[in-house]
Amino acid sequence: KWNQCNDDLLSCYNPSVAGYRYFALLWGCAVTIIGTVGNLMTILAFTIDPHLRTRFNVLIINLALADLLYCTILQPILVDSYLHLRWRTGLVCCRIVGLLVFLSISVSIITLCLIAGGRYLMIAKRAVFDRVFSDLGLSLLIISAWTLGLVSLGPLWPGYVFVPKVCLCSIDGKTYHPYPTILLFFYFFVGLGCVGTFYFFIYRRVRMTSLALLRYRFSRRSSRKKPASLAQDTNYSGVESSMANTCSCEMSSQAELAKNTVEINCEKSSQPTHSSATAESATKCPPDIIETSPSPTPAASSSHCTALGDDKEMKHVTRMCLAVFLGFVFCFAPYLLINMADIHNHAPRVLYMFCRNLTWLNSCINPVLYAVMNRQFRQAYHVLLTRAAAPFTCLWT
Repeated sequence: KWNQCNDDLLSCYNPSVAGYRYFALLWGCAVTIIGTVGNLMTILAFTIDPHLRTRFNVLIINLALADLLYCTILQPILVDSYLHLRWRTGLVCCRIVGLLVFLSISVSIITLCLIAGGRYLMIAKRAVFDRVFSDLGLSLLIISAWTLGLVSLGPLWPGYVFVPKVCLCSIDGKTYHPYPTILLFFYFFVGLGCVGTFYFFIYRRVRMTSLALLRYRFSRRSSRKKPASLAQDTNYSGVESSMANTCSCEMSSQAELAKNTVEINCEKSSQPTHSSATAESATKCPPDIIETSPSPTPAASSSHCTALGDDKEMKHVTRMCLAVFLGFVFCFAPYLLINMADIHNHAPRVLYMFCRNLTWLNSCINPVLYAVMNRQFRQAYHVLLTRAAAPFTCLWT
């Protein structure tokens, strides 16, 4: 009789979800395969490509490790519960899986905060970024992310139970009523709110820099079109000297902005292949900006184009990080909303399951975003796939 009662507690069978489980099974298998292969390729790409081995990309690898834990180890167990509509591995395993699932999610949120904060410091306060995100600092940040997740979720160990409406092991909010609510607020609302705030600051900073560069180009263009005679007349009348001072101050400001833009990209996630040429051009960029000659030299023009290319690359990397954050929000928002809105559990069980299954996508979409939005990751993925396919190509030929 006790075993029968225990089996009932670990069962999620319901006629309304008997057909849906096959959709969840296919969905879960796809997430397992794509997530495992994609995250492994991300880690291997970081290992084999020296251009990807930057301090910032260490955070990307930490995010990939959290996703790999979920896709490779936890996802097959979760798929098994949907296939049989019951939990078959016992209560202790249920608690372990529940703890690891929430640990993976919490580490992902903390890493997203570190990525957004690192991008902002790289753009706005480079000296602070160099101190905080040093080799030692990065190691401490990553260890702290996993430790914070484990310490905050460990006290809930007796509260991880099988929840039939989602057919998964989750936190029983009734056992520790205020604490899970506090954790939910801290990780999802405070943590993701901080990420959104950092990206807003990044957008504002990049926009200010772009407008300043546009004003600088307009002032350069206007000064080139000015006739020489008019310049002599204004110099005689004493107006030219004040205009020169004003222009000098403005161009010095633009030089500092351009210099910061180039320095930012020395530590960007995706570096150009011609790094030595970029560094050489970056050292030439400030003289080019304060140059007052109406006909710039070819070397100065090349340096200016390199700076613009670096600025474009930096924007691409920032957009990629923002897309990763928005993908996380898209995957978890429906499940959070239905839990907050359906207080009395009147929503259909299949809707709960679908919203919970949507969170599975978060662990496999990041490598896809890296491949689509980052040239350096895309090239590294291509090299890995070419090497993996080489034995089969030899056999075919």
